[in-house]
Amino acid sequence: MSLLTINNINKAFGGVKAINNVSFELPRGQLLALLGPNGAGKSTCFNMLNGQLKPDSGSIKLEGVELVGRHPRQIWNEGVGRTFQISATFGSLTVLENLQMVLLSRDKKLFRLWTPAASYYKEEALVLLDQVGMADQADRACSVLAYGDVKRVELAMALAHDPKLLLMDEPTAGMAPKERNQLVMLVKKMVIDRNLSVLFTEHSMDVVFEHADRMIVFARGELIADGGAEDIRNDPKVREVYFGSGKSFEAA
Repeated sequence: MSLLTINNINKAFGGVKAINNVSFELPRGQLLALLGPNGAGKSTCFNMLNGQLKPDSGSIKLEGVELVGRHPRQIWNEGVGRTFQISATFGSLTVLENLQMVLLSRDKKLFRLWTPAASYYKEEALVLLDQVGMADQADRACSVLAYGDVKRVELAMALAHDPKLLLMDEPTAGMAPKERNQLVMLVKKMVIDRNLSVLFTEHSMDVVFEHADRMIVFARGELIADGGAEDIRNDPKVREVYFGSGKSFEAA
């Protein structure tokens, strides 16, 4: 059984079909890239997967558990984590405190105000930060970090409840080429070490073709291609969508 099974999901806004009869599966331990030009339906798909939007029809199952109709917090509790294109960290808190806040939320201890938050989960937070290469910056405020380091902190926060599935929306947006590859290499290591499944959107084709295990491509709300790097690189529909011609990715 695949970890994630999406079967014939649909979503329309007025007369516009944002997602049209899309089905795909994601097995355990795979880094899957979701590609497509602007307006292809990528964000709509992501927002349905973590409960921000409800499909008009269709099924989304995580290890056989139906996610459609559940709230984002319930889906998070089932084991679905998410990072966002705009990093969602607390700039006024230290790196360590950001991790402690997530761990407190995980165990529903946020409102036990008579005990200082800094006394909770310090060791567990440091372990997570070490995994993403940020333990040596634990006492720095997130507001003074380089952008690539903020993304690492956000990744550690997303891993804090040990998700089965991680959704990453444009994880390398705004990063330099070296930072982009370092971050995705780190994610790929997590996929292997944790047997984690990752679905991510990305506009940097160099990152995608270098690191993704598999790719799916959306166009106008429909899934038009599914395969490995060579399959996608040579797919005429994909070339048409991206370039309006038979031009290859290498020639772009």
